[in-house]
Amino acid sequence: MLETVRYLIGSAGPSGYGSKSTAEEVTEACADLRSITAIITGATSGIGAETARVLAKRGARLILPARNLKAAEETKARITSEFPTAEIIVLPLDLSSFSSVRSFASRFLSLRLPLNLLINNAGKFSYERAISEDGIEMTFATNYLGHFLLTKLLLNKMVETARETCIQGRIVNVSSSIHGWFSGDCIHYLHLITNNKIAFDATRAYAVSKLANVLHTRELAERLKDMEANVVANCVHPGIVRTRLTRDREGFLTDMVFFLASKLLKTIPQAAATTCYVAVHPKVEGVTGKYFADCNEAAASKAGCNTAEAARLWRASEEMTVDQ
Repeated sequence: MLETVRYLIGSAGPSGYGSKSTAEEVTEACADLRSITAIITGATSGIGAETARVLAKRGARLILPARNLKAAEETKARITSEFPTAEIIVLPLDLSSFSSVRSFASRFLSLRLPLNLLINNAGKFSYERAISEDGIEMTFATNYLGHFLLTKLLLNKMVETARETCIQGRIVNVSSSIHGWFSGDCIHYLHLITNNKIAFDATRAYAVSKLANVLHTRELAERLKDMEANVVANCVHPGIVRTRLTRDREGFLTDMVFFLASKLLKTIPQAAATTCYVAVHPKVEGVTGKYFADCNEAAASKAGCNTAEAARLWRASEEMTVDQ
């Protein structure tokens, strides 16, 4: 109950920020990011677009991968109209396609740019069962496996950049508190829904993909430690974004329900705050393998803290994404 009250009033946690903090507010302490090159997936709308806008405002060079290049160019145009000196590069990427992920990584590496920051933000909620070109259920393929492969292909560049610049690299995986809605075997469940052996549940499939993001972060952080790399990996829950709600009927009771529900939601600038905080704030220097919500360290679900399952998922992910 106390945590809910703190959330509702936006009281600051140990970081000095809370649920009502915005992305601009949490990046004021690191106003000059001109030495930072960042890749942000899913930056054509919503939380990703606000993350890109704020990092550009602080001076970061941005790489915007996108399936819809027109939307990405429009995002770039909006940002550069506000910040004319912003350097933004748009490249094609379809996270549900392993070949597209490999092509993107190859294109980016050919630019010979540094890479300080990788924000795996893009997400998909598939209402109907769909299978990717690689034979994987679409939600899992897009939200998790595509990011797993992208991170793997860019990791050496991040390690190299951190070593040469002495600036700690940061990987931010955007998950969701919904990851706690699933506590079973991710790989087994993926097999069942991919092969249509059980009825497709869109919310459950989304929860599995977000649990995989949390487990990926945990195992990645351990592997980076073993490599003695100056790169950290953390996971964030951005919060639920305030959207226009559809009403079936009007009336006092309905108005009251929607008013109360709205207090639990965030604006897009508030929702982008935790991502930006973990990505660039000085207080997160050296912090790795953690789960953040409302710009503060938080507790992941019990399943999300299972180190054995994290290692097992990593091995399975390598097998699923191996280049044939």
